[in-house]
Amino acid sequence: MLHASFVAAAPGPPPGVRHIGNVEVRPAELQVLVEGIRVGFTVREFELFYVLSDRPDRVVPRPELYELVWGAKMPYRDRSVDVFVRKVRRKLAAVSPEWEYIHTHFGIGYRFAPQRRVTLQA
Repeated sequence: MLHASFVAAAPGPPPGVRHIGNVEVRPAELQVLVEGIRVGFTVREFELFYVLSDRPDRVVPRPELYELVWGAKMPYRDRSVDVFVRKVRRKLAAVSPEWEYIHTHFGIGYRFAPQRRVTLQA
């Protein structure tokens, strides 16, 4: 499990804070801020988001995501990764609906690449 390695050793500025576009990832606090607004992730959702955001623009296969977040081999036909990606997407969209952060690569996995949503004007 990832969250045990995120515990801060001493008070002070959060170690390892990352900025990716309009996203700020604070591993020591298990927090993600989008445009300065905190996204209310559970620990597992944060872990999934952290793994993806740590590999920007790289497709991470579902079995690899499962292994990194759940700490075990992915059971055959398990949909946990997909369910948690859906939850993470919903929470991100609630904070920043004009952006898309996680992209599906059907039959492979997911990729973190923040992009503005394209809206068609009539």
